[in-house]
Amino acid sequence: MNINQKAVDALRILSADQIQKANSGHPGLPLGAAPAAYELWANHMNHNPQNPNWSNRDRFILSAGHGSALLYSLLHMFGYEGLTIDELKNFRQLDHLTPGHPEYGHTVGVEATTGPLGAGVSTAVGMAIAESHLAAKFNRDGYPVVDHYTFAMTGDGCLMEGISYEALSLAGTLKLGKLIVLYDSNDITIEGNTETAFKEDVAKRFEAFGFQVQIVEDGNDLKAIGEAIDAAKADLERPSIIICRTQIGYGCPAKVGKASAHGEPLGEENILELRKFLGWESNEAFEVPEEIYSHYDSIAKENAIQEDKWNSMFEKYCTEYPELKEQWDIYHSDIDVENIINSEEYWKHESKAMATRAVSGDLINKLKEIYPNMIGGSADLAPSNKSEMKNEGFFSPENRLGRNIHFGVREMAMTAITNGIYLHGGLKPFCATFFVFSDFMKPMIRLAALMGLPVAYVLTHDSIGVGEDGPTHEPVEQLAMLRSIPNVNVFRPADYTETAVAWASAMGSKSTPTAIVLTRQNLPQIEGSSKDAFKGAYVISEASNKDSIDLILLASGSEVELAVNAKAVLEGEGKSVRVVSVPCMDIFDKQSKEYKEEVLPSNVRARLAVEAGGTMPWFKYVGIDGDVVGMTSFGASAPASVLFKHFGFTTENVVERAKKLMF
Repeated sequence: MNINQKAVDALRILSADQIQKANSGHPGLPLGAAPAAYELWANHMNHNPQNPNWSNRDRFILSAGHGSALLYSLLHMFGYEGLTIDELKNFRQLDHLTPGHPEYGHTVGVEATTGPLGAGVSTAVGMAIAESHLAAKFNRDGYPVVDHYTFAMTGDGCLMEGISYEALSLAGTLKLGKLIVLYDSNDITIEGNTETAFKEDVAKRFEAFGFQVQIVEDGNDLKAIGEAIDAAKADLERPSIIICRTQIGYGCPAKVGKASAHGEPLGEENILELRKFLGWESNEAFEVPEEIYSHYDSIAKENAIQEDKWNSMFEKYCTEYPELKEQWDIYHSDIDVENIINSEEYWKHESKAMATRAVSGDLINKLKEIYPNMIGGSADLAPSNKSEMKNEGFFSPENRLGRNIHFGVREMAMTAITNGIYLHGGLKPFCATFFVFSDFMKPMIRLAALMGLPVAYVLTHDSIGVGEDGPTHEPVEQLAMLRSIPNVNVFRPADYTETAVAWASAMGSKSTPTAIVLTRQNLPQIEGSSKDAFKGAYVISEASNKDSIDLILLASGSEVELAVNAKAVLEGEGKSVRVVSVPCMDIFDKQSKEYKEEVLPSNVRARLAVEAGGTMPWFKYVGIDGDVVGMTSFGASAPASVLFKHFGFTTENVVERAKKLMF
């Protein structure tokens, strides 16, 4: 048996051993896809285990994340930091580097958190967009400083999920020639043969997308796999898919080709049979001959040389193009958000009423001058979202320098792609759509929160103010949904200043995504609105007697104006009323106890919250003695002014509900 075959089988054995010891996991993919993974990592992919963050490395995404044992085996064999044999022995155990699905930021060498099928390959599209854009920006003749590929390994499940087709359709349209998908096609899912639910001709579908399509009939044929990868890399006009025909559970006579190989340990006896079938020398779990380790080590050292060559080229590039080196450093470092906070120009605005979506559009066009690496777009709604960066062009096969992206009507894929752009490094991405469509985005926003990606999501048309479009387009429960996701800052600003705070917070964030929720309708600039919004909630209109407050009104977004108007009426009747604007609950909840007590003194139990959304999030502030004017039903189709009145968002109703709390 030659050393390459032994190296492949080491991946199979280690993967099976991990899963068996944990008594949990998915051995089917690692056994079948090990040859493709090995051939790619050993002979076609630039990566340096000694510097996993080398900027010009090829990216690899295991989109079929349930096959994580294969990725951990690769990382271990190539010598990535921390991936010791003991970590493999603690697969799927608490506080170890080998969780059930790969987690970005947790395990060195994992480029993206994958789990929901289709998410990984969609994220890879974003990485390919980033590579293409940065190459156009920085490369010069003889200096390909940005020149790498994005590889994604998928399975049948990934390609059944709609998100993958959304994203890969866009990849074909954009001619992302450095995106290469390896498809582990084994015709098996948990319920059995894929013919029960998945009979389409995948090759023809990808041809229709504009992909180069190759089929490797024998997924164990390293030579054929290698030739296919070379052909894919050579075609820079089309993204590529390599369909590898494999057998799930290959090498395990009792499991091969069966659904039971997918998601359950093989069993001790079957692992012995696997070892026998593969001709493995030892029956001892996790034991790999030294010659195989040496083989992987030699490959890793060759890869380190590739980085050394790049470093030498980059050093000369920096000397010859000092202005580009300066830009490179800006793109690859954080701009101090204090520069924005202290910028008079950033905060400057007219006193006229404006929809916060229009305010956001104004701010985006200010920020693009501060952040030259800002890039983003909308799901076919840029004119409505006000999300276009003026005079920056649109990213396309003809214009890789375009900073705006036409995502098309693909909200979920758009979000994953935006995550991928950030993960690549060097760019500050955002994306935009109507707030009601955050339902489509939510799974990918959740992954961004898990990964700690400071991506901005612009969500306009934020309430029943959408009006005539009716309840299908009027977000009611979405605020509660987004606020329930850990590590997401959800801003619903009331005016220009608060929207500017939301954007500054998003751009300055280090590890938290930000959702900026904006109105369709015009809102006034509110007296008392201030940078205190950075604290998440603050007193926007103080009570006439702050030492004896009768009522606290809390609100966000368009309802802050309503709360201020209701306060005027109540104070005219002799009551002392404080108005608290709450643009971001997530940030306010992290403030000190002293500050929260200062804003919401515990001795004032008469509290009324007002928001044109679901009432659930507000009860932690108003308590059992308080009340919420909110939405407890879906909306309706009518002009916005009619709907706000119909659902009780009027000064009169707020005053009436407030009086019930005080008497």
